[in-house]
Amino acid sequence: MKRIIQLSPTVRWLLPLVVLGLVISYLPSTTTIATTTREFTITAFQFEFTPGRLEVNKGDTVVIRLAASDVTHGFYLDGYGLEQRVEPGISQKISFIADQAGKFRYRCSVSCGALHPFMIGELVVNTNLPFWQSLGLLTGGVVGTLVYLWQFGRNEQ
Repeated sequence: MKRIIQLSPTVRWLLPLVVLGLVISYLPSTTTIATTTREFTITAFQFEFTPGRLEVNKGDTVVIRLAASDVTHGFYLDGYGLEQRVEPGISQKISFIADQAGKFRYRCSVSCGALHPFMIGELVVNTNLPFWQSLGLLTGGVVGTLVYLWQFGRNEQ
């Protein structure tokens, strides 16, 4: 004996929207931002890094040239585990691929004076999720919610 599954009207409306949202979110996008090599020079001096904020895209190759202008400093990047010591007058180079999106602090890893704990900078790694893909997901969610509320209201009457 065959058993036919009958879906409620709400599920019949929502199921295609859920499938569409999943397809949009998991399809590889052809409009992702191209990855590039980003080069920065960071100067460490008591008690700050200049610049104090770096911004890159996920997948970019990041090249940082470190220089110390006064005493020996260190550079440690949270989340990536990168560490480098830099002596005054001798620059150092760090290269890595920014493969994790988010905000990561970099800090001095060599005790350089009384305000050493406050010697912190920030690396911001932006996602490559294109604007239109995000807008499609948002639109699908809003339409799905409105259809659900409309169906729920009809079933209550």
